Amino acid sequence: MLTTPPQVWLAAARPRTLPLALACIILGSLLAAAQGAFNFWVAFLCVTTAICLQILSNLANDYGDSVHGADQGARVGPPRAVQSGAIAAGTMKRAMGVMAGLSGVSGLALVWLALGVQGLVWIAVFVGLGAAAIWAAINYTAGGRPYGYAGLGDLFVLIFFGWVGTMGSYFLQTQRLEWLIMLPATSCGLLAVGVLNINNIRDIESDRQAGKFSIPVRLGGAKARVYHWGLLGGAAAAALLYVLVTYTSPWQFLFLLTFPLLIRNALAVQQTHEAAKLNPLLPQLSFITLAFVLTFGIGQLLA
Repeated sequence: MLTTPPQVWLAAARPRTLPLALACIILGSLLAAAQGAFNFWVAFLCVTTAICLQILSNLANDYGDSVHGADQGARVGPPRAVQSGAIAAGTMKRAMGVMAGLSGVSGLALVWLALGVQGLVWIAVFVGLGAAAIWAAINYTAGGRPYGYAGLGDLFVLIFFGWVGTMGSYFLQTQRLEWLIMLPATSCGLLAVGVLNINNIRDIESDRQAGKFSIPVRLGGAKARVYHWGLLGGAAAAALLYVLVTYTSPWQFLFLLTFPLLIRNALAVQQTHEAAKLNPLLPQLSFITLAFVLTFGIGQLLA
């Protein structure tokens, strides 16, 4: 039972989601290192910005779902701070403002350090991406027209946890934009969507009652589980395609060690029909994603 404000805020920040937020940064940084372009301070600020954005998203999700009613009634996930009354809605909104500010400061420091004054055009691009990331973190379930309630959460997770996070951290260290990086970036993004999909399968009933039309609500539980196989299979296929196109060493196949873990997770989601029993599969897939990007990146380094 949470009894002190620090414990309440720690729970609201959902630290177990952070490995997922860091996966794309780690992947982009390892791919940059494989090109001899790793920059510790740029990578550090990428990590800091990602953590701030993830915490902002978690606080906004807590606030938004409570305000819109998705955390009421049939929901079987962990208790939320605003819905339970542990944190007042106004206090949560102020905390969201603080985290948005920290995300902005960290992001500006990142692009300035990585690009300097000579990269003014790219600075403008990354400032725009940073603003879009802050908007996306807040408006998934908060705001007047939260896009998560329209079933667009999966697309935004693919964009920001896959393409932007991986390719952005790679570019900021290498100063090069290589479109082949889109393939491992897609792998990372699809695995992140997989985590969201488990969450949304668990919450089908409460989301349906609240008018939150996530992909599983639209598809139904059975098809959402097939969709889960597609997400994990697509992630594996994109990574394999990248290795086949860029092949130089068997080490590049090191990430295949995580395939049994992906299959185990997909089977567990397929066979688990009691909503509460899906809860452990969320952090499980988050850590599998982290293992996937680590083995993939290390394989590129060793090649």
